[in-house]
Amino acid sequence: MTTQADFTEEEWTKLYRAPLVAGMGVSLADIGGPIEMSKESLAAMKTAITPTEGQGLVVDLSAGLKVVLDDKQNPMSDLKPESGADPRELILDELREANRIVTEKATPEEATGYRSWVLQSAKNAAEAAKEGGFFGMGAVPVSEGEQTFLSKVEQLLGEGEGPPTGL
Repeated sequence: MTTQADFTEEEWTKLYRAPLVAGMGVSLADIGGPIEMSKESLAAMKTAITPTEGQGLVVDLSAGLKVVLDDKQNPMSDLKPESGADPRELILDELREANRIVTEKATPEEATGYRSWVLQSAKNAAEAAKEGGFFGMGAVPVSEGEQTFLSKVEQLLGEGEGPPTGL
């Protein structure tokens, strides 16, 4: 089993915050109002701290994130785009790096569980708030921008089949 000792502190941080980063990517894919963003953030956080995967690595990462959040620390405080940079690209780069780390250092089963956890966080964020419409009429559960982002995340993570190519 892969443990925290197998990673540097920076790698461990990238791994445990990836579900939150994926949720933030959903919010930026189709920026709604503050209520929608709050719902999306909370859905990503809930998924991140209560994983359905029973594998050790995901459970350990979730516990690590929960400690950071309980201590009122911001796990994404150092994740800031450079001036003029697209924050969505920063998010995809961060997820790409997390995928690389887990692919290199975790067992294949743990890496697959990890990828599922991150992707589920993004999906739950996307489904947390309806987008568009007028007073809820005509709103859609997942907007086109959110679906496009989810597709990028699925491709980036290789749907759990090892490191993706071409990204």
